[in-house]
Amino acid sequence: MNYYHVGKIVNTHGIRGEVKVMVTTDFPEDRFQVGKQLVILKGNTPVEVTIQQARAHKGMELLKFKEYDNINDVQTFRDCYLAVPKEAQGELAEGEYYYHQIIGLVVETTAGQALGTIKEILAPGANDVWVVQRPGQKDLLLPVIDDVVKDVDLAAGVVTVELMEGLE
Repeated sequence: MNYYHVGKIVNTHGIRGEVKVMVTTDFPEDRFQVGKQLVILKGNTPVEVTIQQARAHKGMELLKFKEYDNINDVQTFRDCYLAVPKEAQGELAEGEYYYHQIIGLVVETTAGQALGTIKEILAPGANDVWVVQRPGQKDLLLPVIDDVVKDVDLAAGVVTVELMEGLE
């Protein structure tokens, strides 16, 4: 089964089984609702859990799972990823994409010049930045704004961009 990461358990919190989660989803209010089911990816074994409590704390999410009641039970989940199955992904609006759909796409200019392949997505602030791996050159950082990204064709596996002055 395919799973998609929504967070990473970075530590425990307190003695009653809460975990501190670094959020990696754009939908934390939906993914971390009380009663929602998640999967902890622990090695090759997915562990299904149900959220009993959730609250924001210092830029992280604190979660308590119904199945675990003390720190000793959740200690082994440190550095594990929280995920959802592929079927739990919702439909996105036109022009919105999941990271896994973008990573691996080929980037071309509007003139047809191949630039490289998207290897990573950064989310530093107002907009995402796509990291394009170029053969024999430094990586290219593309801001995901309308002036730069002209077309995303998932079926063809190609992103068409117009390089603004100073990007290259």
